[in-house]
Amino acid sequence: MMNRSIFWLMFLLTTPLLAQKKNNLAAPGFDMAGSDKRAVQIADEVMAAQGGRKAWDQTRHIAWTFFGVRRLHWDKWTGNVRVDNLKNDQSVVLNINTDKGRVFRNGKEETQPDSVAKFVKGAKSAWINDSYWLLMPFKLKDSGVTLKDLGEAKTEAGQPADLLQLTFKGVGDTPQNKYQVWVDKTTRLVSQWAYYPKFTDEKPGFILPWTDYKTYGNIKLSGKRGARELSDINVADALPETVYTSLDRPR
Repeated sequence: MMNRSIFWLMFLLTTPLLAQKKNNLAAPGFDMAGSDKRAVQIADEVMAAQGGRKAWDQTRHIAWTFFGVRRLHWDKWTGNVRVDNLKNDQSVVLNINTDKGRVFRNGKEETQPDSVAKFVKGAKSAWINDSYWLLMPFKLKDSGVTLKDLGEAKTEAGQPADLLQLTFKGVGDTPQNKYQVWVDKTTRLVSQWAYYPKFTDEKPGFILPWTDYKTYGNIKLSGKRGARELSDINVADALPETVYTSLDRPR
């Protein structure tokens, strides 16, 4: 019979992790019926390893630079986004929930309605893409996602992992995509991913590692994708309102 003190020690150590898994509710529209039970369990373990659902929900402002091309700021609570193109003098501020926004180009505001709509749409597409490269581990149970357990596999670096497959139904700009995600056996963090332009593809468009995890605020994020990098990552509880309204770019 297990010693009572050992039993309670094990209970106290495992209860917080079990609570985080239980509280990691799927987004409305997540394909729970079509997803594998173990794949869903692994997704909950990833969320816990990244800092937990509570920490993710309480994270408000996230800023990062996407491969040296774009600088983004996102207010998770309001849907306000700023996208600064670092290759030219173009900035777009928008709300991803309303698809309304403003466009600044060549030192002035764009006012022609068709041009504004075009650039706002492009900025939202950039945010969809760039945020997924940074935040995918938090989105394993998003709307429209189906998760499959592909068993155990090793990364290209030889590290043992659990392999997940993500497919999509009617969400995002490219619902025909497919991803495979390696979850490290020890850390339960995403350690590699593969991208397939179409879910019927047998060969991936790329396979890239997820490395250089650091804690930002109360969550863990990875910025290294092999030779590519998501840099200048910041998490903040508050930012000036002008970040999401002004012609002047934030420092």
